[in-house]
Amino acid sequence: MKTKSLHNYLVEWRQDLHMNPQISFEEEYASNKVSNLLKEFGIEVHQGIAKTGVVGVLKKGTSNKSIGIRADMDALPINEINNFSYKSKIENRMHACGHDGHTTMLLGAAKYLAEQGDFDGTIYFIFQPDEENCFGAKTMIEEGLFTKFSIDEVYGMHNIPGMEVGTFGTRKGAITTSENLFEISFEGKGGHAALPHMGQDTLTIGSQIIVALQTIVSRKLNPVDPGVVSVTEFITDGKKNILPGKGLIKGDARALSEDSNIIIEQSMRQIVKGICEAYNVSYEVSYKTTCPMTFNESKQADSATKAAKSLLGEKNTNGDIEPRQFSEDFSIMSKEKPGCFVLMGNGTKGSHGRPLHAADYDFNDELLVTGSSYWVELAEQQLR
Repeated sequence: MKTKSLHNYLVEWRQDLHMNPQISFEEEYASNKVSNLLKEFGIEVHQGIAKTGVVGVLKKGTSNKSIGIRADMDALPINEINNFSYKSKIENRMHACGHDGHTTMLLGAAKYLAEQGDFDGTIYFIFQPDEENCFGAKTMIEEGLFTKFSIDEVYGMHNIPGMEVGTFGTRKGAITTSENLFEISFEGKGGHAALPHMGQDTLTIGSQIIVALQTIVSRKLNPVDPGVVSVTEFITDGKKNILPGKGLIKGDARALSEDSNIIIEQSMRQIVKGICEAYNVSYEVSYKTTCPMTFNESKQADSATKAAKSLLGEKNTNGDIEPRQFSEDFSIMSKEKPGCFVLMGNGTKGSHGRPLHAADYDFNDELLVTGSSYWVELAEQQLR
């Protein structure tokens, strides 16, 4: 592993970032740490893109070829329950998705490539805010990420609990789903709990809608096309002896293709229309895609897989991994430039195997050398 000598630095940086987590567009600690380290490495630094975003630029040789590598920096509003020496110092703030590790791996690659990198071209190290709310990539692009910097292709990575450390996966085409938030509001006529026949009880109506929504995936989508429809909130104005007159259903839908997403939205609107009209109540449906599916271009997926095989070996590399049902705002970058999103194993045991966004999850420091060495391998391969 090319960055093995950096192991102690990597662990120190990662654990420091873990202790100082900040959420969407507030990532000043990480932003300043990243900027200061990149400057120490002799890398040109551009700070303040999308408020806390940072881009490092490293050029060697005379080639006009370039590559962009992105890491996310934001934490989550979760109270950490781990008891590590490097536990979060900030209440209700935690790196529960491993972005502290993603940032550190890219820093390690930057240090190695600046000092020993064998390549001809330009590497752009992209440190992005607010991945969790899907505004970070969008805002960096709006503020000139791809117009101020000549980036030919872009790559991103996520750690995956449940995959063995040292294993790699990616695939051509869709690798993570879109995220689509929906709201269904409807209004009937509330009244006394003892006199339901005199009103239009939205609790009963809403319950029928919720149950019917579960038939979309099972009866409207092709069984081989993944999709998820999850109701996450059901709010009414009812009380212990008052039937509600107003109802609001909120939820989250996921799809791995645009066709599936269209079917989910259209079916949802039909279901709500049919049930509400049957009860003669007014309604509104909002369905908004907050994060598109992440799509890997074939050429970039082949390049990403080739680098993994060189570093990790054929046995530990899967170039046709099953897609994942989470969403990723790297998708917004890869819609603008040819790109590939890759997955690397975080481990299967203890806090390293706990789900992302769990209060007892932790990024696996064993992955730091592997992940940073992978970025070095890919950058040198692409700019050989």
